[in-house]
Amino acid sequence: MNKIKEVLVERDLSQIWLAKQLGKSYNMVNSYAQNRRQPSIEVLFRISDILNVEAKDLLKEKRLIKK
Repeated sequence: MNKIKEVLVERDLSQIWLAKQLGKSYNMVNSYAQNRRQPSIEVLFRISDILNVEAKDLLKEKRLIKK
């Protein structure tokens, strides 16, 4: 899970802007933002550099519900 969309919204940045910065298509970045696809580690670090955040801050811990 990632928090890319949350960071973009907090900073009033668009997915189109991020796609241009990455040299990727809007559809690819939208897939990352909607959690349909996870970026590779390399791309995750590029995104963190562009957004000026730690890569670990773009990751959301997956919580398992125990019964």
